[in-house]
Amino acid sequence: MQIPARPDDEALRLETLRSMDVLSTASEERFDRLTRMARRMFNVPIALVSLVEDDHQWFISCIGLELTGTPRDMSFCGHAILGDDVFVIPDATRDPRFSDNPLVKGDPGIRFYAGCPLYAPNGHKLGTLCIIDQTPRTLSYEDTELLRDLATMVEKELAAVHLATIDELTGIANRRGFKQLGDYSLNLCARENLKATLVYFDLDGFKQINDTFGHAEGDRALQTFAAQLRSAFRESDLVARLGGDEFVVLLLRREAGETETVVQRLSRALDRHNRTNTMGYAIRFSHGAVSFDAGKHESVADLLEDGDNLMYAIKRGKADASERAIIS
Repeated sequence: MQIPARPDDEALRLETLRSMDVLSTASEERFDRLTRMARRMFNVPIALVSLVEDDHQWFISCIGLELTGTPRDMSFCGHAILGDDVFVIPDATRDPRFSDNPLVKGDPGIRFYAGCPLYAPNGHKLGTLCIIDQTPRTLSYEDTELLRDLATMVEKELAAVHLATIDELTGIANRRGFKQLGDYSLNLCARENLKATLVYFDLDGFKQINDTFGHAEGDRALQTFAAQLRSAFRESDLVARLGGDEFVVLLLRREAGETETVVQRLSRALDRHNRTNTMGYAIRFSHGAVSFDAGKHESVADLLEDGDNLMYAIKRGKADASERAIIS
């Protein structure tokens, strides 16, 4: 069995795949509709959409096969993403690259394979739309063009899923996107015994900004805060807007106590912005940092709840202290 090589752009390809937040996408009707269409049009028993990760290929839609993925080393799709054209294997038993592949010698007994690479909007390949048969066959020119057309439809759906996970105002992940990638990240942390910390942010006095200066200025304040978050934290940290004036950052390989230096850097950056802001308001925030505990936090939703509670306890404490200062 020939193990597929790695594309020259592998690092950027994987970064693109992960940033699109589609790896954790469960099988959805939008993709199942297209794989059903492919199976019917080509009269094959198996059609699937495969995303090729570092050491695994994941099937976000799989019609005719009871699998969610396979190791990348034995994948046909790992070979397909090495080229730009449709990758066709008429009879895998006669191809030295695949004749002793477990997917050929055992279930599902692959003989024919045709996979069309799927491209991200930036041009990097994410995986394939492929069709599989258990008997040898060929693919005509017209069939090849049809498979390309279906792959283009899959690419559009992948882009739509990605856009549905991005906050339109700030350009960072939204709540849906954060939960998808957050759960994926926490599963990795639990499996590899890695540290992680969630920092929950809420802007102070944001309603007053909206009421005094209007919603357009409030939107600019949210955009500014999101930009400062991205600048203060690492590119590998997951930054998101949950809604309204609530933001969150998930940091891997860091304890809660280790995040305060970054939060202080964020605060200093906002202070510099506030000093030059001619509108007459300051962007300030409250936050709560919670360390991931695999025994307590079964999902990112559990971690969000703890972060939310801690942040609001701190925010109430600040409000109470301000009120006491006014009275005194």
